Amino acid sequence: MVSQAPSRQAQASMTFWDDASGNRLRDWMGVTKDQFYNSGKLAVLPLDFYYPGKHVHGGDLPPRKGFADKWHAPLLALMPNIKLTLLIGQYAQKYYLPKREKTLTATVEHYADYLPAFFPLVHPSPLNYGWMHQHPWFVESVVPELQTRVGEIIS
Repeated sequence: MVSQAPSRQAQASMTFWDDASGNRLRDWMGVTKDQFYNSGKLAVLPLDFYYPGKHVHGGDLPPRKGFADKWHAPLLALMPNIKLTLLIGQYAQKYYLPKREKTLTATVEHYADYLPAFFPLVHPSPLNYGWMHQHPWFVESVVPELQTRVGEIIS
């Protein structure tokens, strides 16, 4: 999983995805908390290792520039058996999909175009409830496909 950065809550607890976003992500993936944290089959690689702070206009600040450039390649070299990378949110998609759709919504809607290596997702933040309400196809068709693929990997 590649995502923006830990939330303030996850950073404080020193446990990645230890927040409402993590609960929703695990639900989308169809995994238990124990499978998520203890299966040894899932890895998390944020675009930044520290919570970036709040943007003055709402939402979190973006990850620091250059952080992923410095750390992702050497860390990924230590993970040679990756079968699928979830690209969670716009920052992860911009970093890993130079040829993507013009919008996050279109990229997520066309997730199959990026398989088998990547599976782009909207960020599971509670701030995205409106997006999910406006795009019911996500829960109806994308989430079941995600659960199937993750289930095959962790079984």
